[in-house]
Amino acid sequence: MLSQLMVLFGFFALVLVSVYWVNRAVVLFDRLIADGHSAGVFLEFSALSLPSVIALVLPMASFAAAVYVTNRLSSESELTVVQSLGYSPWRLARPVLIFGVLIAAMMAMLTHVLVPASLEQLRLREREISGSLTARLLREGVFLHPSKGVTFYIRDISDRGELSDVLLSDRRQPGREVTYTAEKAYLIRDDDGPKLAMVEGMAQTLDLETERLSTTNFADLTYDVSALVTQAGVGRRKANFVPTWELLTRTDAVAEEVNDEPGEVLEEAHMRFQNPLLCIVAALIGYSGLMVGGYSRFGVTKQIVGAIFLLVVVKLVESGVTDPVRANARLWPLVYLPSVVGFGIAFGLLWTASRPFRPKRGATQEAPA
Repeated sequence: MLSQLMVLFGFFALVLVSVYWVNRAVVLFDRLIADGHSAGVFLEFSALSLPSVIALVLPMASFAAAVYVTNRLSSESELTVVQSLGYSPWRLARPVLIFGVLIAAMMAMLTHVLVPASLEQLRLREREISGSLTARLLREGVFLHPSKGVTFYIRDISDRGELSDVLLSDRRQPGREVTYTAEKAYLIRDDDGPKLAMVEGMAQTLDLETERLSTTNFADLTYDVSALVTQAGVGRRKANFVPTWELLTRTDAVAEEVNDEPGEVLEEAHMRFQNPLLCIVAALIGYSGLMVGGYSRFGVTKQIVGAIFLLVVVKLVESGVTDPVRANARLWPLVYLPSVVGFGIAFGLLWTASRPFRPKRGATQEAPA
């Protein structure tokens, strides 16, 4: 039974990860390729987002595997045969529990190590590519907006890196708009940052208040473009980037760094312990929910729907404790309430399934002599 659970878990995990990963990859593709980055950057970002996707689907995959295996054993009457040999639902739950513990160990490795490390690396790579001058500016025949109030256009880029027919419109200064046009231009770097050297061009300055236009012809002009490739917005860490030990031991310092409340930091830390427990809960509910009904020629559709409903109840409890924990850090034990509720549901279902069948009083009567 354990081997069947692991095989089916691998199948469901692969399917669910593929679905979620493709959805995220489409968003990444639109964002990165539209900004001029290469396919290699897209593949790197997709790989770095994969651990968080896997952690998202593991509980669902463990639940689906437990339901599928139990349903198949029931439909093929294997559970009936085994139970007739004296195996109780508690005894049959052992491989399901072992299966849940194995999946929980995988989840713990993801939540405590792989997901924070991948997200931190993703943050650093985003910071690097946000300052990529080539990806931001060097695109032929496209009107780019590398910064608010700035429009940049290049008709052609030669093999030597020469830019032809350049247009740069700067509207960042209130009441004033400056438009630069040049036949040729070059991107150069120095100690003060990247510069755009324009040759044989004209600068048109429009005063928006007086609507007066003045023009200046120039043989060469240097424009500072370092402000167009700033790295703002990616320097601050988030709580899910921080290692678990640091979240637990430096709660206040981390909360100040990531601009969150201490309750939010503690919730993130303890959710990394709660999520592995949820994998065990999902597997046990999937198994015990189908054991309650026993064998039926009409299948166990009602039991499957009931098991899904019970798992939804556990997730509702998880949603219900989120706000109190975030508001008051001392209520962090409530993070584990969904697992407590889930284990209680599984225990109740197994206890019900293990009770011997007792016909109702008066259901059978002795035949008259």
